[in-house]
Amino acid sequence: MRIRWPHCERGIHSLRAKLTLANVALLALGIVAATAVSLMGMRYYLLNQVDAELNKTRQSLGGSLTMDQIDALGALAIVRDRFLPQHDNEQARPDSILTAVDAHGKPLSLARFAPTDTQRALASAVDDPRALAAAADPHDISVHGARYRATATRLADGTYILFATSTDALHHGMLKALKLDLAIGSLLLVLLAWLTMMSVSRRMRPLEDMVETSTAIAEGDLTRRVPSSHHPTEEVEQLRLALNSMLHQVESAYRTREDSAAQLRRFVADASHELRTPLSAIRGYLQLYDKGMLSDPDERKRAWARVLAETDRMGRLVDELLTLARLDQQPELRFRNVDVSRLVRDAAEDLRVQQPERPIKVAADGAVLVHADESGLRQILGNLVGNVRTHTPADVAVRLGVEREDGVVRLCVADEGPGLCAQDAARVFDRFFRAGGGAGSGLGLAIVQGVVEAHGGEVTVETAPGEGLRATVTLPSRTAVRP
Repeated sequence: MRIRWPHCERGIHSLRAKLTLANVALLALGIVAATAVSLMGMRYYLLNQVDAELNKTRQSLGGSLTMDQIDALGALAIVRDRFLPQHDNEQARPDSILTAVDAHGKPLSLARFAPTDTQRALASAVDDPRALAAAADPHDISVHGARYRATATRLADGTYILFATSTDALHHGMLKALKLDLAIGSLLLVLLAWLTMMSVSRRMRPLEDMVETSTAIAEGDLTRRVPSSHHPTEEVEQLRLALNSMLHQVESAYRTREDSAAQLRRFVADASHELRTPLSAIRGYLQLYDKGMLSDPDERKRAWARVLAETDRMGRLVDELLTLARLDQQPELRFRNVDVSRLVRDAAEDLRVQQPERPIKVAADGAVLVHADESGLRQILGNLVGNVRTHTPADVAVRLGVEREDGVVRLCVADEGPGLCAQDAARVFDRFFRAGGGAGSGLGLAIVQGVVEAHGGEVTVETAPGEGLRATVTLPSRTAVRP
């Protein structure tokens, strides 16, 4: 089993640490490269100056100086060398050395002075004076541990004059420059690391807010959103807006699921309650019949009529439940051109047959075509008219009408009955809701709303106590078939 340590992994794999290390590494590479280039350039420039002086001296010695002058120069060099302190002191080392050697590199006396130790060391450091004299540029040599640039020239008598110039000062200067560059570079690296940490921390604050928001939402707070930072970058701001939009949709989906679950629980409870009543009545009459308590023919006839009535009621309730279930599953409707005016007139004629004494006014002249499912529209009108027939007195006037306006078709059914209060009007489309405990199953207007929404329309009610109820169905002139 693998054990994970979140805090350790966060420190190792932190984006803040990675960005800081990347910046520091890039700057370190830049400092190293710049230091190397500058030191190489400085060394090249200073060595060129030393070589130029040596070449100039070689030309002078090989061209115009006489042997007496060379003896005098050698004597000066010997005297200076002998009167200097011991060579273990770096400051006592001569800046330049001059000595004479034969063709085999053996040091010679100058001005009757024997060669000094420094001159002998110079002669020993030069393996082949001929090659050194023939070389175009001076060479690097070491004399008593000190670094020199040496060259040579050949006199007419075959004697070779070796002379060298110390480069210790050059190398010491380069070493000091290197130390200075390293010190400044280290300071810059520390400063850059600190600035990077501060900048990245400020730039990554929105990402930390996103983590905190996600954690809060995972713990159940669906209302949390990612706040806007004071100086957001474009990419982070786009991510914040996208995340907030996603969180809003997640919250809406969760709320919808909760509402649907609660609605389903209420629906099952209401359906069970509505079905229990007719079943109880049927069971009761059957038990009376089974026990022989319905001996009178009139009582048996009345009981049988009640059983049939409750059976019809239960059948209608089951049909309405099936209709709502189909609407919830978004059924495929059969769309075609339907004359809504004809359907309104048919609904009015049906109501006149059922309640001849009810005043009915119809405003449905001419043909008003709409692309819809005819059976669905008939169900809408039947439920609206049936709602008026069930919940208003038989002498209350009813108005049915249809009109086309602004690209939509409006179907209206209004009555002058007792109306509803605002609290009941807000729940009029709820399933199994019956205002004041009236008759019916409480599913008629819920079915109307489901069919209208399946057509891409909407249904509204306008009512007030004592002012009747007006139901308006708005349908688009053309409706696409819903999958």
